[in-house]
Amino acid sequence: MKKTIIIIVVIIAIVAVYFISKGGSKDQEPAPQTPVTTNNSTPATTTALVVDTTKTVIGKSVEGRDITVYHYGTGSTEVLFVGGIHGGYGWNTALVAYQLSDYLKANPTIVPENVKVTVIPVLNPDGLYKVVGTTTGNFTASAAATDTVSGRFNGNTVDLNRNFDCDWQATGKWQSRSVSGGSSAFSEPESLAIKNYVESKNPAGVVVWYSAAGGVFASNCHGGVLSETNAIMNAYAKASGYPASSVFDFYATTGDMTNWLAKINVPAISVLLTNHTDTEWTKNQAGVRAVLDYYSKK
Repeated sequence: MKKTIIIIVVIIAIVAVYFISKGGSKDQEPAPQTPVTTNNSTPATTTALVVDTTKTVIGKSVEGRDITVYHYGTGSTEVLFVGGIHGGYGWNTALVAYQLSDYLKANPTIVPENVKVTVIPVLNPDGLYKVVGTTTGNFTASAAATDTVSGRFNGNTVDLNRNFDCDWQATGKWQSRSVSGGSSAFSEPESLAIKNYVESKNPAGVVVWYSAAGGVFASNCHGGVLSETNAIMNAYAKASGYPASSVFDFYATTGDMTNWLAKINVPAISVLLTNHTDTEWTKNQAGVRAVLDYYSKK
């Protein structure tokens, strides 16, 4: 009899353990599951990181700082805007490019469906850093050093806007002074980075900000002004209120970036801000929108 009772108790205990192991009552919290792993030992249940495809580093400066581009829109017609080629000397050109980036990020519908806008806020990060202590857009006029001239040049003391392949010379001119154009065209990592980018992407049009003269100028490398260059020059000028000119004749320039773009048949204009401190955002915003409107119809 006792054996029978013991056997019955053991059976009941085994059944109870079985049902508890299968989950117990419906209010019980299930035990956490161990993630299934793949061949590379990454848990299969882990959410993949989202890659920010709107930001790309296309090169490094002489001193190792990133040259970063920002992309807005996914159209097949790429329009490129460049600031900060003269670093800290033209720090307001970097700021206006950062303003454009912020504007497009906040207003993505501004970019036409067939267009992709690419912005390079700082082509000369070493020169900008020398004057304002940063390469981001988080600075104001009060951060700029009193002497900004040294910030015009890159870490090799080369004027990047004398380092491109249109009438390149080792010694170029900037107003009345002589400046280094580098040891050869594209000898500098910054100019080489944008050369490689332009040749790989073939943008439909390029706008480069400089300071300071207050005007929009066409590019030309002895082949005449491209018709599309004239079109975007006039569109930008009319909308912004800056005067337009097919010739930059203040002084002779060698190795100019926009003129090199003309040489390889890429429509390009130079937009010179009126002074070295203001971004004149309202004017430039209108000019940018006019250029985008032009390319929306292409």
